[in-house]
Amino acid sequence: MEKKNIDWANIGFGYIQTDYRYVSQYKDGAWDEGALITDPTITLSECACVLQYAQTCFEGLKAYTTEDGHIVAFRPDLNAERMMNSAAGLEMPPFPKERFIDAVQKVVEANAAYVPPYGSGASLYLRPYMFGFNSVIGVKPATEYQFRIFATPVGPYFKGGAKPITIRVSDFDRAAPRGTGHIKAGLNYAMSLHAIVDAHNQGFDENVYLDPGTRTKIEETGGANLIFITKDNKVVTPKSSSILPSITRRSILQAARDYLGLETEEREILLEEVKDFAECGLCGTAAVISPVGKIVDHGNEICFPSGMEKMGPVTQKLYDTLTGIQMGRIKAPEGWIKVIQ
Repeated sequence: MEKKNIDWANIGFGYIQTDYRYVSQYKDGAWDEGALITDPTITLSECACVLQYAQTCFEGLKAYTTEDGHIVAFRPDLNAERMMNSAAGLEMPPFPKERFIDAVQKVVEANAAYVPPYGSGASLYLRPYMFGFNSVIGVKPATEYQFRIFATPVGPYFKGGAKPITIRVSDFDRAAPRGTGHIKAGLNYAMSLHAIVDAHNQGFDENVYLDPGTRTKIEETGGANLIFITKDNKVVTPKSSSILPSITRRSILQAARDYLGLETEEREILLEEVKDFAECGLCGTAAVISPVGKIVDHGNEICFPSGMEKMGPVTQKLYDTLTGIQMGRIKAPEGWIKVIQ
């Protein structure tokens, strides 16, 4: 299939409408068979549950053109499982795993002309999402839902690409200990909007949130998990019940162990010990890994030895390994890559 005439190297991380999207409706206790459609608009009642009580969850994953010319998706089974967990946490009917994976395949196949070519640095971002569809005025779950997936070609999440960013310790809390921080609910991101706008206005790229109970432990940022590298090259990630279980983080930890022979650890990380790490990065579907050069805690600058010019050496190896797996340059663990075509 001939590719669309798009400047792939300069598209940035934004929405570009593609030709097809997938939609399935839940009504009377069951999901319908679902279909690809061309209309990108959604018609809702003014009293739709999603508009009144934010009953919605979503996922994010990518499709790539590999070195040998195949179009593949990265670990969609884990996105399906995580979305089922999110739905359960919001009293929504889970969309079945196999149907989720099939819908991903259909959307990517139908929009193959929008999958960026290998070597462009871009990818096709997929956004599965689900929301309460019918009218609800009392505080209760909806009884009808839509599950949808759209696709858009994207470039790097951060405009500077792999250049180290500066993040700040936020005065806001991201999630309560027994709240919704561990599920990918839209409401978690709504609460971060004021904080990220304020961070940008103050000259920072992102916020790092602390645990709301003691405000002494590192949790995650507004849109990504954190990874740290110790001075003896151990990969350490924060552990908390209110952190979103990142598929990218999980993949990085396995790649660190199995491909690079590095020791890994998931544990509570105190803010006061961050100064002792050698490297830091943000990890997630959108950015893969974005290096952090500096964390600012209310005027106190914590500068990592890896510096502000480029990724630290271990972070670079992790990035190269994971993207190599995604792009087909490195043999993937079994089940990680779903070949679309």
